[in-house]
Formats: sequence, structure tokens, C-alpha cells
Amino acid sequence: MTLKSILPVVMVIMLTLLPCGTAFADSVRRPVRAGSFYPADPRELSDLIDRLGQSARSAQQELPEKQSLRALILPHAGYPYSGPTAAHAARVLSEHQFKTVLLMGPDHFVGFPSAAVPAVEAFQTPLGRISLHPASADLLKQPELFAPLRPADDREHSLEVVLPFLQTYLKSFQLIPVVVGRPDIDRLCAALLPWIDPHTLVVVSSDLSHFLSYADAQAKDRKTIEAILARDRRALVQDGQSACGAYPLAILLAMAERFGWRPVLLNYLNSGDTAGDRSRVVGYAAIAFYGGPPIPAMKENRQLLAPDKGQVLVKLARSTLMEKFGLALTPAETEQVRSALSDASLQTPCGTFVTLKHHGRLRGCIGSLSASDPLAEGVRRNAINAAFHDPRFSPLTEPELSQIEIEVSVLTEPQPLAFSDPEDLLRKLRPKVDGVIIRQGYASATFLPQVWDQLPQKEAFLGQLCLKAGLPRDAWKRGKLEVSTYQVQYFEEPK
Repeated sequence: MTLKSILPVVMVIMLTLLPCGTAFADSVRRPVRAGSFYPADPRELSDLIDRLGQSARSAQQELPEKQSLRALILPHAGYPYSGPTAAHAARVLSEHQFKTVLLMGPDHFVGFPSAAVPAVEAFQTPLGRISLHPASADLLKQPELFAPLRPADDREHSLEVVLPFLQTYLKSFQLIPVVVGRPDIDRLCAALLPWIDPHTLVVVSSDLSHFLSYADAQAKDRKTIEAILARDRRALVQDGQSACGAYPLAILLAMAERFGWRPVLLNYLNSGDTAGDRSRVVGYAAIAFYGGPPIPAMKENRQLLAPDKGQVLVKLARSTLMEKFGLALTPAETEQVRSALSDASLQTPCGTFVTLKHHGRLRGCIGSLSASDPLAEGVRRNAINAAFHDPRFSPLTEPELSQIEIEVSVLTEPQPLAFSDPEDLLRKLRPKVDGVIIRQGYASATFLPQVWDQLPQKEAFLGQLCLKAGLPRDAWKRGKLEVSTYQVQYFEEPK
């Protein structure tokens, strides 16, 4: 047998012996939808993305400036259909740069029981080559979760179609591509979490409802978007028809829940709005997730929230209590609730308090100091707690509801106050400006800045605050007391 005749046999044996997760040298996943879903010509593709991005940037919507972008949901249909929605990535990526993108999309063709990672070294699009992050090879070392997807078998378009948008706005990054089948959501999420850091953007590629009538699609997609904004991953998976990317979306929502990321709807359209008829449409949404550094301390005379937005929160608190009593809302009130819960400026995590007064006397006051919930959600929860769960008062009754006045306080993140002795503490406190938190061991309490109106003297203010915490009145004068301060912007119902 000659060397020439045995070479093919040797090559087959060598390929057979390669570990299933090993990427072949110089292997590249080349585009399979260029020229159909989007232009194959680089210049034509760049010009199209630029035009779509310019249109998206014209959207009149406030975004959370003080939070870091953590994740994006983008659609993956042909650009004439989903491109106007996917281009909203331009609005949120222009001020951010990431070293790594974890891109998850649904499995449309193979039927993976869990997930797959393309066994290549790079992805190629008309705009250039994207190298894979080393995490991609590491994931393949968990074969019970991640199968290798060979280039010859890779027809999946869900990852490919969003890459040109990411290349345009992020310029340079490494890619962790994951095609998601029907996995154990918590196990797959846990496997991906070690690769999530402040330099990594998580992107989920998913369309919404498929082939419904225009009106039915809008109703269906509205419920899906509401589930995403509520981070209700089970609703997505149980529905089965909500989105083709229901499982990667559920993994993202599990991450968002763990890290405290908050979703903001950027855009919703369906193919009936863009390039198709309205008898059978596909829905598309762009949603950004934010989380990161807390809101800094508010300087004097600086507003956290525009006054009209504050009034929206006050109305939201009252509408929440009306719903709790089973009272019917007017169409205008129903629309106010819906708008408040989808308003991007009211999605920023922030501490809130809701105060109820009856003929000027306190009737309940409950809140949260930490920026753990979006403004709108925090106000709804604290309105219920102030009305029914303040241990100092009996639960609010329905006849009282029309007689109470509601006040909503929006808080900056508390900051430790350094002081050398009791006299220094008194000097540094600012009446009617600072809310104050004290802690000693397991004892803690806070007074909002509004309490200075009843206790204008610093010594009396601190004394009452110590009593509220279950400490001796003079605890602020002796012992080790931790003090933090915060500022408040508060809003009242019109008289």
C-alpha cells in the first residue's frame, strides 16, 4: 500500500480521534443568510445599517443615564422586516464598549436537547471577522450541556443576522455564540454566569409571535413584552408561542433576576408595520437591560426626576390602592398605570417611600432605602405596604381612601457620613436636606428629610431616631453609631 493510498484513511482516523469540543484550525463560520436576509455587499450593508440607525436615534425616549447597559434583546428576521427594530441597538450602544458579547439565539433546525456552541475559531460576516472568546471552547468541556455545532451543519441564522449591527456599533469584540434548544434553564444559566462581567454584553436574538393577524399579534406580543419587563421567565416558556427565542430569553431573565438588571422597552413593531401584509405577521422587539453603579448623591437644587414624572408616580400609587380595593379605574387612569410601568424614566432602580396622611396626620409610611426596584414597581409595592402593613396603624379601609393624601419620595443612594464625635455629627447634618439612617448592631432606623419639619432641632431629631431604632435616646452621643445620609425629591397630590 502506497503512502498516497493510505493518507485518506489516516485523515479519517485523526478526525475521529479529535475531542468533540475541539475547534478545527482556522475554522470559520461563514454567513449563510448574506444576500437574502441582509445585503452581502459590505458597503451596501453598512449604508443600510447607518440609515436604520439614524431613524432609530430619532426616537423620543429617555433612557437610564446613570445605569450601565448589561443586555439587549434584538430580532433576527430579514432586515426589511426586523431591521428598523434591531437598529435601536444604535441608541444604547453608542455610549458603551464591550470586550465580549455573549450571544444566545434559538435553535430553529436541529433540535438540541440543551444548547450548542459553534466549533469554530471565528464568525465571518460581510463586515469582517469576529474571533471567538476562549469561553466558547471551555463551554464545550461540558458535553451534557453544550454540543459542538460544526460549520457544515450550521444553518442557524438567529446568531448571524444580529452580528452586523453589533459590529457596526461595538467595532471590536470577542464572541461567545450559544444556540439554545430546550435546556434546563437554571443549569444553563449557571454554566454561563462565570463569563458575565462588566465588560461583557449579553445579547439574545429572538422574534416574537409568528404568523398571526396584525391585531392578534399585537395583543400576543403585548403580553410577551409585559412578561419580559416583569422578568417572568416562566410565562415565556409555558406559553410556547410567545417567542421563537423563549428559552434564551428565559435564561437572560434568570440572569437579570440574579444581577438586578432592569429591562426597558426600546421599540416594538411587527412585519405588518415594516414590509409585509397584515394577514400573517411576525413581531419584533428591542429591549435593553440596565444595572450597575447606583445613582450618586443628589446635590442641592438638583432634581432626580422631572416634576411631571413625579406626579405620574403619585397617581400610580393611588391607582394601585384603588385596584387593591377592587375599585374600577377610568380609561384615563388605566392608561396612566400602563404608561408608568413602561416609561423608561421610571424604570431606573431607586429607593422610594410612600406616605399616607389623613387630614394632615400620618396614616402610614413604608419604603425601601436601596435601589433594588424600578421606580414604578417600588411605588406600587410601597403604596400597598403603607396602606396595609405599617405596624403602627390598622389597615386602611375603603371609605378612608378618598380622604387620604398621598406623598411619594424618591431617594438617592445612601452614603456613609464620617464624623469624629457627637459635635462633629451635629455640624455635618443638614436639616431639611438630609434623610438620616442610623445603625448599631442589629438596630436601625431612618427619618426622611420631611421629618425635620416636626423635629427641627438636631439633638431632638437624633434622639427620636434612636428611639425609633429601639436604642436609648442618647445613643447618638455614646457608643459606636453608624450614620448614613441621603437626599429626597418628594411629590404630593394637588390640593
